[in-house]
Amino acid sequence: MMLQSAEPRLVLASASSARHAVLTAAGLRFEVKAAAIDEAEIKRSARADGMSAEDTALLLAELKATRIATRDPDALVIGCDQLLVCGDVWFDKPTGVAGAREQLVALRGKTHTLVTAVLCLRQGQRIWHNVAKPRLRMRPFSDAFLDAYLAAEADHVTSTVGAYRLEGPGVQLFDTVEGEHAAILGLPLLSLLGFLRQHGILPA
Repeated sequence: MMLQSAEPRLVLASASSARHAVLTAAGLRFEVKAAAIDEAEIKRSARADGMSAEDTALLLAELKATRIATRDPDALVIGCDQLLVCGDVWFDKPTGVAGAREQLVALRGKTHTLVTAVLCLRQGQRIWHNVAKPRLRMRPFSDAFLDAYLAAEADHVTSTVGAYRLEGPGVQLFDTVEGEHAAILGLPLLSLLGFLRQHGILPA
C-alpha cells in the first residue's frame, strides 16, 4: 500500500530547511516553492491593527501559500509561519551575531511561546489550518556559555526566529520545553498528518 496518494501534489511554501526535514522524515513527497513576502511590514501592520500573534502567524502563512497557489492552483499548498512571543514582545530573526546576543539576553531565564501556524490552500481556498503554541523556558545561562554558544553557532543564529536550533546545540539553552518537537521546528506535523488522512491523501 502506498503511503501517499499521487494527487493532489503537495507543495511546501517555505524555504525553511527545518520544515523540509520534518516533512521528509515523515515520509511525505512534496515540492518546495518558497514565497517571498515583506514579513516585517505585515507584522508591523498587524500589531498596529491589534491583531493577535495567532492571527498574524496565520495571515503570514496564508500570504505565503497564496503566492504559490495562484501559480499552481491544482496543488495542495502548505503555508507556515512562526512568531516568537515573550511577554508583550514579538521577536524577529536577528540580523547578526550581535542581534542574536541581544535577543538571547532578553530571553534568558524567561518562558517564551512559539506561535506556529500551518494551513493548506487548494484552488485559492483555505481548506484547513492549525496553530500550535509550544512553550520553552530558557535557563539562566552564564555570559561565558553565551559567548561559547554564539561562537559555535555563528553561522546559524540568524536563520531562526529564536536564534537557536533546538535540534542542535541550541537545546543547551533550555530548562524546560513543552510542545510537539516538530511544531517547535516550525511545522505542527501531527495535526497536518491528521488533516491529510482525513482527506485521503494519506491512508487512515
